[in-house]
Amino acid sequence: MKLFSCLGAGVALSLALSASAAELFPLRDVRLTDGPFLQAQQTDLRYLLALDAERLLAPFRREAGLALVKPSYGNWESSGLDGHMGGHYLSALALMAASTGDARVRERLDYFVAELKKCQAADGYLGGIPGGRAAWGEIAQGKLHADNFSVNGKWVPWYNLHKTFAGLRDAWQYAGNEDARAMLVKLSDWALALTARLSDEQMQAMLRSEHGGMNEVLADVARLTGDIKYLHLARRFSHQAILQPLAAGEDRLTGLHANTQIPKVIGFERIGQATGEPQWDAAARTFWQTVVEKRSVAIGGNSVKEHFHDSASFAPMVDEVEGPETCNTYNMLKLTALLFERRPSRRYGDYYERALYNHILASQRPGSGGFVYFTPMRPNHYRVYSQVDEGMWCCVGSGIESHARHGEFIYAHDGDDLYVNLYIPSTLDWRAKGVRIEQSTQFPDRASSRLTVRGNATLNLKLRYPGWVKPGALRLKVNGKPVKAVAGEDGYVRIARAWRDGDTVDVALPMTTRLEQLPDRSNHYAVLHGPIVLAAKTAPFAHETLNVFADGSRMGHIAQGPTCPQEAAPLFVSDTRDFLHRFKPVPGQPLTFTAPGLIQGPNAAGLRLIPFFRLHDARYMLYWQHSTPAGAAELRARTAQGEAERIALARRTIDQVAPGEQQPESDHGFQGEGADAGINGGRHWRHASGWFSYRLNDKAGEGRVLRLTFAAADAGRRFDVLVDDQLLRTITLGPNEREFYDVEIDLPARTTHDGSLSVKFAAHPGSLAGGLYGLKLLRGE
Repeated sequence: MKLFSCLGAGVALSLALSASAAELFPLRDVRLTDGPFLQAQQTDLRYLLALDAERLLAPFRREAGLALVKPSYGNWESSGLDGHMGGHYLSALALMAASTGDARVRERLDYFVAELKKCQAADGYLGGIPGGRAAWGEIAQGKLHADNFSVNGKWVPWYNLHKTFAGLRDAWQYAGNEDARAMLVKLSDWALALTARLSDEQMQAMLRSEHGGMNEVLADVARLTGDIKYLHLARRFSHQAILQPLAAGEDRLTGLHANTQIPKVIGFERIGQATGEPQWDAAARTFWQTVVEKRSVAIGGNSVKEHFHDSASFAPMVDEVEGPETCNTYNMLKLTALLFERRPSRRYGDYYERALYNHILASQRPGSGGFVYFTPMRPNHYRVYSQVDEGMWCCVGSGIESHARHGEFIYAHDGDDLYVNLYIPSTLDWRAKGVRIEQSTQFPDRASSRLTVRGNATLNLKLRYPGWVKPGALRLKVNGKPVKAVAGEDGYVRIARAWRDGDTVDVALPMTTRLEQLPDRSNHYAVLHGPIVLAAKTAPFAHETLNVFADGSRMGHIAQGPTCPQEAAPLFVSDTRDFLHRFKPVPGQPLTFTAPGLIQGPNAAGLRLIPFFRLHDARYMLYWQHSTPAGAAELRARTAQGEAERIALARRTIDQVAPGEQQPESDHGFQGEGADAGINGGRHWRHASGWFSYRLNDKAGEGRVLRLTFAAADAGRRFDVLVDDQLLRTITLGPNEREFYDVEIDLPARTTHDGSLSVKFAAHPGSLAGGLYGLKLLRGE
């Protein structure tokens, strides 16, 4: 146990910090060498430098009452989340400066911090939230109203502010900027003062709204300053409704907004490391195991439409186009690294490797460097990418960070033990030991790696024995001589010796091809070779020209092109599921396979399976259904039957809102008084004692019908539905034999339209408007 002392109210306090079992090396000690991750880092560097610092500073200058040099970016940076990208940008600059030593990045970072310093108020507040100062003033007085994505009418303000906290922390921690340190402490003191008069009940009510990793960053401030008061505040920023069930080993995640929860759990683990109290670590491990083993797909990602669906059914994953969100995996990797440090184990390295290659690396577009928000698992769909001046989504913010930190998890140390977690071409300077490790590899194109020791030292080299390598198949040579490779309980092979300058270790990592079923055991399979997910480019629509670049619209991050009926998707057709031998490598093309006769469907003969991280600007197949030859026609017919209504409804749908879900509501200008939201039967609802409204898109003026979804449990509620402030219908919810049911209302003919319409739900006295479970604007039949 390590101890440090701090002073609080004149009393000496001590804070126990549980000693980590392993420690990742600082980014400044690791350098990437030629390979896919160096390429991704360089692409990210160009994207970072192309972003305009003045436009990212604009929200902070505006809120501080300073003159703007340039206007703010649009998209999320001008619609309520103003300033969130500035925090991500500062973190990314700090990470890139540490990872590369690039002087241009360091100069940009120092300038950005200096300009933010001018924006920080005397009381320590620093933010770009529109009108944030007034809202924070009300909160400080206990005048508080929060729901799942707003506090006092501001869109997830603590989530937004967390990015500024984290950016300052990273500028200090990774780049050593002392101004950032002082600014972070002042901002933390402002948060202490703001929340001082809030009761624990009020704090927990406020934490209903997404608040990022506020508990994590405050625990970090406690660690970096040695002052326990910030740890106390980190505890207060820990959401008990999530912590307590997880600490008891319970999975109550269904229906929850996924990336709201993951940063909370990172904070739980940070607090557990700081205090040694077991419930925090227990909660984090329950969460990680549940999400990785029961709620993740082959690429390592999770969630549909940003939410955790029922783990017993992955049907939404293959039905919907809004698949795993990249931010989720960015945060899952942070959590994985923390858990590894506490208790090193191969399973953390296995997950990290899988998610890093197949989701994070796959989410960056080569060349332009754009980032992906949703990665659809739906057969024959595709992804869209941000552009430097257009998309300002959360996954752009986390994306510019992710590709600046690829060296972070490759190596770790504990005493004389040197962990090699990932087989990525790189160098490590272990300053304390006076040695340099050079890792040369073309992995995953070649299933081997060589480590060369530069310098002399006695240490234990610990090599991860990947779970995808068969037992007994891994081969080791030290200076050309075979060495027995036996993994310990932690899944690492240990080589202990006095190393001399020029010693080499060769690792052979035989990869095999395998199928991986969806976690619900449904009839959908991904193909992997070693840790690499394979996918096939497809072109189901003749002469289609895909637009893979997202625009700056509120919903531009969704690939909104036509969906391909699932019955038209290629299948694996074989008498048995024992067909792995039918995947044939293509000579001279690493990690490229054909499957003659196995894949059946349109253009099946020309399909090749390649690493998903190399598949861009195309529709694709990642999950495949399997059938016997005799059952193929029946499977397609059964699939078509389920798809017909869905496809027909999708073609009629002009716009839609998922009430009670953060992003869809924000994208549709949600407003309300006395509004609340929740989950019933895994489905989200929105209601209000006053009113709530959305603005629906109808660019061509084709909207003819509103389809509203209600629940039988809400029978008796009475409210008005208004369109563009004109009463459309008064609804009294009655009993219904179905738990959830639809009501369609014809819209009156409109002589004029401006490309949108407002839909408002207003409660009658003594009643509630809603609950509304779904809202669609439809064309006529």
